[in-house]
Amino acid sequence: MEELRILSPTAILGYGFPMKSFEEGMRRHPHVIAVDAGSTDPGPYYLGAGISFTDRTAVKRDLGIMISAALEEDIPVIIGSAGGSGGEPHLEWNVQIVMEIAREKGMQFKTAVIHAEIDKDYILKKMDEGKVYPLHPAPELSKEELERTDRIVGQMGIEPFIKALEQDVQVIIAGRAYDPVVFASLAVQKGYDRGLAIHLGKILECASIAATPGSGSDCMMGYLGEDYFNVEPLNPVRKCTTLSVAAHTLYEKTNPYILPGPGGVLDLTNTEFTQETDNMVKVSGSKFIQSEEYTIKLEGAKKIGYRTVSIAGTRDPIMIAQIDEVLQGVRERVEDNFSDSQMEYFLDFRVYGRNGVMGALEPQQEITSHELGIIIEVVAQDQATANTICSFTRSTMLHYGYQGRIATAGNLAFPYSPSDLKAGEVYTFNLYHVVEVDDPNELFPMEIMTMGGSV
Repeated sequence: MEELRILSPTAILGYGFPMKSFEEGMRRHPHVIAVDAGSTDPGPYYLGAGISFTDRTAVKRDLGIMISAALEEDIPVIIGSAGGSGGEPHLEWNVQIVMEIAREKGMQFKTAVIHAEIDKDYILKKMDEGKVYPLHPAPELSKEELERTDRIVGQMGIEPFIKALEQDVQVIIAGRAYDPVVFASLAVQKGYDRGLAIHLGKILECASIAATPGSGSDCMMGYLGEDYFNVEPLNPVRKCTTLSVAAHTLYEKTNPYILPGPGGVLDLTNTEFTQETDNMVKVSGSKFIQSEEYTIKLEGAKKIGYRTVSIAGTRDPIMIAQIDEVLQGVRERVEDNFSDSQMEYFLDFRVYGRNGVMGALEPQQEITSHELGIIIEVVAQDQATANTICSFTRSTMLHYGYQGRIATAGNLAFPYSPSDLKAGEVYTFNLYHVVEVDDPNELFPMEIMTMGGSV
């Protein structure tokens, strides 16, 4: 069985890559260039608001290079989770970029566009059939909560990509997708082992992050054989080691042996990692176990209000020593001042230098920093209320009279003017569920179009 070569240019479309690394990858004559374009890591705002978390100019730069090289080599380009979150506005955003590239470069190519946004009525029907289940720690989905959802996407599996490849397309632009499948789809279509293909996709999804030193902005090459795969970074400053590749296999997973995905699980019980060369690792033994019911993961977001923040710092050791008492005093002063206003709001303080990163999970309780960074955050049902509460909180803390205070000019230093930043709409994830489907393709309609050519 001929070794299948897969080029992963970057961890997320728009994160960029060195041209030397990409050119090194093209010298190996890959059979496909694949890239994951999205993630839930940046939070729910981008899904709910329909906005990409990657920059348009950066995405266009990456795609222009990838598509040009792929057409010259006569191989497909596969993009998953287009626009970051993979909803309808994200997909359209990415399609428009590809259209621009085709027009500006005078290229013409056949394209498959696979949609992933799901209508609420479909989910409601599946709920009535008892085929929607929560993933821990999400609660059961109620009809009321479903109605509050602004946007829902399904995380497609490998089947829609194979269906698109069967149409002999040169570019696939897909909505929300399970990260490894954009790399595994061509291999599975050609008869390679599904477990090894998906495991290879799991490594390639973040490009050279699986190398050491790792980077999400550098290229990685995957080589898939009949009973193994190899991974190799394309920059000489990086190496794949058994430790780096095995560690990345566990990335974002709670079980070291069983990795669930659409249609089944990846079983790593008998997986072996071998140092093939100084910078290349060989992996074998990974198996895909098909589930009895095919399920698709659902991601949904709803709007919960509007946010205003104020960023400040303090270097007063007297204030730092009693920061908890100061924050509590400020909170009580705010509550008292607006007790008759019927305003509803959420007020939070993030203190960097104490527990700003880990919050209540921070094991180091003693403050050892000589300065603290303080973020005042307010979320309310409208921007005006958020502005009011943040403004009052900020001014109260600025002049709060704590025990032993010496300074009279103010307790806080502000790096920006204006000191209060209106952040706008706030979303939260409210769907983290799976739905049983009869057909792996039923949620993901596909369009075939020709991009470029004469107008």
